[in-house]
Amino acid sequence: MDTASRPSRRRSKRRIIVLVLLALLVGGLLLPQPRTMPVVGADRNSFAHDSFWFYPWGRSGTHKGIDIFAAKGTPVQAAAGGVVIYAGPKEVGGNIVLVLGPKWRLFYYAHLDTIAVKRGAIVARGDHLGTVGNSGNAAGKPPHLHYAIFTLLPYPWRIDGDHQGWKKAFYLDPSDHV
Repeated sequence: MDTASRPSRRRSKRRIIVLVLLALLVGGLLLPQPRTMPVVGADRNSFAHDSFWFYPWGRSGTHKGIDIFAAKGTPVQAAAGGVVIYAGPKEVGGNIVLVLGPKWRLFYYAHLDTIAVKRGAIVARGDHLGTVGNSGNAAGKPPHLHYAIFTLLPYPWRIDGDHQGWKKAFYLDPSDHV
């Protein structure tokens, strides 16, 4: 093999890798994102609309999602399609499911009683993820789903002077999308 062609092949491989990554990034942004209410039978009256970005809120300081109240065991469905990147227990959220969906957004479902999916699963909007509960730091509180949307691509124009206001570049108000 000609040693002079090695750097050229490396550059060509790097170029291909960069183009594939760019195509994935743009493709993820262009995917449509129809959403549905994640708690079966819930509606816009099932949560407090002013709970997003409520301060003060426990250990997290600011409440970065909405709590959708329902009876324990009520089915929770994927609000948007995507890939389950985590399904299991976490200290604060209890039993959680984290789905990477369209537009490079993470959909966070916490305080579940049961989890019905595994990491790596591909879910469609409306697929069963688990059931409403009060696990994690919601123990002893009424059953609910803590639902949050986090964008991996920041929206810096959303930053403001609120407590933890710089995090608004990453958290979207789920009540705008149900």
